Amino acid sequence: MLTPSQAVDLFAGDDLIGIGMEADALRRKLHPEAVVSYIIDRNINYTNFCTEYCSFCAFYRPMGHHEGYVQPKQVIFDKIQETLDLGGTGVLMQGGLHPDLKIDWYEDLMRSIKNRFSIHLHCFSAPEITNIAEVSGISLHDTIARLRDAGLDSIPGGGAEILDDAVRHRISRLKCNSQEWVDVHRTAHALGMRTTATMMFGCGETMEQRVNHLELVRRIQEDTGGFTAFIPWSFQRENTSLGRFVKQEATAVEYLKTLAISRIYLSNILNVQSSWVTQGLKTCQVGLRFGGNDVGSIMIEENVVSAAGAHNEASEEDLRRLIRDAGFVPRQRDTLYRTYFLN
Repeated sequence: MLTPSQAVDLFAGDDLIGIGMEADALRRKLHPEAVVSYIIDRNINYTNFCTEYCSFCAFYRPMGHHEGYVQPKQVIFDKIQETLDLGGTGVLMQGGLHPDLKIDWYEDLMRSIKNRFSIHLHCFSAPEITNIAEVSGISLHDTIARLRDAGLDSIPGGGAEILDDAVRHRISRLKCNSQEWVDVHRTAHALGMRTTATMMFGCGETMEQRVNHLELVRRIQEDTGGFTAFIPWSFQRENTSLGRFVKQEATAVEYLKTLAISRIYLSNILNVQSSWVTQGLKTCQVGLRFGGNDVGSIMIEENVVSAAGAHNEASEEDLRRLIRDAGFVPRQRDTLYRTYFLN
């Protein structure tokens, strides 16, 4: 198991191939059947109103802005029906931090969806859940328990960015701090829910701060075992205020090194995703030999990262071909990484 200082040394070194080979060896140990998974789901953004003004985000709109919205339930229903019609098995629903939407609004939405559809609801990042608890005047535990009971199946790892408060103060000072993100995921795990963990890197953090993030995630997993996957992705600077200060996005080499070190460091998390959304299909494919065993979703709809300049697209056949050409067997999975779709 890597120590934090060893991980920092790997980031500082230039042995990309050696790091990749070590990550690939661990992937083969954890996934000896040479299967790489993907999912068909949809990102649904129920609102883009947000009070946090994160400097890396080009998606949000301040309260009262003419481009702001809260999606009517029927619009959400139509998007879910289209997802099911396209073979989808889940939705990843997230939005801005809205000051007026309280717990009963979210409970009603969850129940309304579950009453109409058989679909997995992977919704509400840690900052959203913290916000719901705050504006509703209830505890974090009760917030997550009530959402679960209303139909929430699992929680995405969004809002993590870099789990180091010096970084968070610089790029998202109004959003939840590192401990609050940790508290959401630990509480969800204690309530029997599974979650994912993410890392948005390349926003001006040091390698030590990047490793701090990995260490926090590893400690949570040691205690709870509640993470299904880890998903690192690179900051996209276009149309963001932070982009004025971060002059260059992470290169493919930096992405592959970060992916591989994440795989090695987080040996207690079964799945690590190689992302095509920010880096493109070719780098994603190479990432399958740098520790990745999953390529994520075809993303029927995606609005947040694309608003910051990522315009890569992929069909199901694109992802299946990418996986096959890398020497693996493609297999559709569900949100909890169960690959029982034998196609």
